[in-house]
Amino acid sequence: MKRLLCALALLLAALPTLAQTPARAEVLILGVYHMNNPGRDIFNSQADDVLAAKRQAEMAQVVEALKKFNPTKIAVERDMFDKAMPKAYDDYLAGKHELTRNEIEQLGFRLGKQLGHKTIYAVDADGEFPYPRVVDYVKAHDLTKEWDALTGDIGAMVKAEDAYLASHTILETLLYLNSDERVAQDLGFYFRQGQIGEPYDWAGADLLADWYRCNIRIYSNVMQIATPGERVLVIFGAGHLGWLRQDFASNPNVRLRKLADFAK
Repeated sequence: MKRLLCALALLLAALPTLAQTPARAEVLILGVYHMNNPGRDIFNSQADDVLAAKRQAEMAQVVEALKKFNPTKIAVERDMFDKAMPKAYDDYLAGKHELTRNEIEQLGFRLGKQLGHKTIYAVDADGEFPYPRVVDYVKAHDLTKEWDALTGDIGAMVKAEDAYLASHTILETLLYLNSDERVAQDLGFYFRQGQIGEPYDWAGADLLADWYRCNIRIYSNVMQIATPGERVLVIFGAGHLGWLRQDFASNPNVRLRKLADFAK
């Protein structure tokens, strides 16, 4: 009985401390395809017109799923020093700007307005991506066959994404892009590139390191706004997804959420 009373006393003494433990920030990273087909990646998907009536109805379905997460802040893939995006959002709120095909606007602006957000946060970070150096190494070391096999696999994955989008809704496509299997496949391509090189000419490893540095900077930018208790939706191209998930999942002060949690 005495031991039970002592244990109870210790528990009661700890309650004030437990009550003071701050709530974790929740972060949902939404990997997306580029809806306006900017053609800026090495391998680019080809999306149909997101402004078509059918796709706009599907976009509303995506927004309803994201509302279940109820983000308190929305962060997007735009340079943090860019001034055009905040102005466009202000104009959109004022009824002076029509949504373009860009996913930042189709998802970020639309959801932000519906939730009453006054600001959309730009959190992208510039970084090096020395892809030509890897290509030069491949040519100089007679690795063209191996390189063609790797890039062929990547190209096939992009074509598969295009085919999936053509026969599925936007929400279904985003669930596909954000699935654990698809994210692991994408990470695998980067690590296969990372093995290209040799001591003191780590062409692939340096490419991988620079890409990691870019994403850890994005993570750092998001953490500036992901204070305890906030729910932050991060909208980025799907190529960033696996890296950002690793970053946020490794922070014990963050609870990582996924689209599948809210698209049921």
